[in-house]
Amino acid sequence: MVELFEQDLKREDRQSSKGNQLKWENNGIWYKADYMGYEGLAEYMISNLLKFSDLNGDEFVVYSPIAIKYKNQKYNGACSNNFLKDGWKIITLERLFQNFYGRSLHNAIWTIHDRTERLKFIVDNVEKITGLSDFGKYMNKLLTIDNFFLNEDRHTHNIAVLINDKKEFALCPIFDNGAGLLSDTTMDYPLNEDMYKLIDSVKAKTFSDDFEEQTEVSEKLYGMNLYFNFTKKDVDKLLDSEEASIYSIEIRERVRSVIYEQMRKYPIYFK
Repeated sequence: MVELFEQDLKREDRQSSKGNQLKWENNGIWYKADYMGYEGLAEYMISNLLKFSDLNGDEFVVYSPIAIKYKNQKYNGACSNNFLKDGWKIITLERLFQNFYGRSLHNAIWTIHDRTERLKFIVDNVEKITGLSDFGKYMNKLLTIDNFFLNEDRHTHNIAVLINDKKEFALCPIFDNGAGLLSDTTMDYPLNEDMYKLIDSVKAKTFSDDFEEQTEVSEKLYGMNLYFNFTKKDVDKLLDSEEASIYSIEIRERVRSVIYEQMRKYPIYFK
């Protein structure tokens, strides 16, 4: 268990659609407490399963589960190394668009009727503002991850690029997947409800509420750029580890069942 203090607390303008988690930074490590359920376990499972994919190690952030003590309260959560180099910071697509055009990207997206044109609008404007190339491929990777792991919180405040003091831009490592794997047991996905019905009820947020539609559009425009190669044994090893044991057996079994079901449903994403 790690004990964290008021001076470690981080306040950000980037937030979840369901509110803000408690977040801290201490000695180069970022921490965040579970807020609606088992976000820390979701971060751990998703990031460690991404090791079994086409992504390079610097393309995503790896999380570990951790018990946190703060103001005499105990939380489960996740921690990760600070991936930002000196002089660099995160800027969300919403803030980037607002700074450049003086209006909301989220609002602009939803005035466009055609889903394909919505994604093109996002990608074309990010590339225009930043000078980055292949942002469409980046979005395809992100949307594939969200589809497979059911991350319901990938709105424009939760997609980012990196910017440095010289106003240079870079792609941001993929992070913040804690809203995946039905982790919100407080409001939307209670542990005592049917998992298959819950999976069917999850809605995306980027430019459509349909995960499959989002990935299909991104694949049509920018190709398939991400494949997995993990097995059920790899899933089991992570869930049965000492790290994951801070979560109850009931929670870990639900996560196991969700991932197994997604593996059954999407063999196309496996090599």
